[in-house]
Amino acid sequence: MTRPGPRERLLETARDLTYTEGVHVGVDAILKQADVARRSLYQHFGGKDELIAEVLRTAGATTRERYHQVMDAAGDDPRDRVLAVFDELDRIATRSPFHGCRYTAAELSLSDPGHPAHAAVRAYKDGLHELFAAELTRLGHPSPGFGADQLLVLIDGVLAHAVTRPAARPALAARALAQVIVDQAGSPPA
Repeated sequence: MTRPGPRERLLETARDLTYTEGVHVGVDAILKQADVARRSLYQHFGGKDELIAEVLRTAGATTRERYHQVMDAAGDDPRDRVLAVFDELDRIATRSPFHGCRYTAAELSLSDPGHPAHAAVRAYKDGLHELFAAELTRLGHPSPGFGADQLLVLIDGVLAHAVTRPAARPALAARALAQVIVDQAGSPPA
């Protein structure tokens, strides 16, 4: 078995450390755990900011794929597909260690509006919005874009609330609210 190269080790280490310790984890900690020279960081990413942005881009692609897999496993009914996401969130949020949403945490932690991570977070959240809007459109929802916004608010709430009150099982409460959103299908627009 061959050892991954420096770029892959930096990404994997930064993905792990930024989730457990936040995006302000020190470069030295990342370099030490990845067992790479500082030069590799600059050679592959130009610095920590781009490394963090790339972590969010690659993690976002993986997370979106997981959403697709969960929905596909639920079958073809858009209602079941959307609600399956909340069942999966319950499983994720009750597993240890759970540290919440890496994307929201990064967005809130990085005060520089020009940080490249902000674009990665927005692209990830926009992709989820499109995913849910498409399911709600298939369902015949009267306002799929607004319904997708509502679902994302619920998901963000689950991921935040589960950090502070995991025993409350917030995904189950959110699932009941998501049912109200998806059951608006066939209702005339307000």
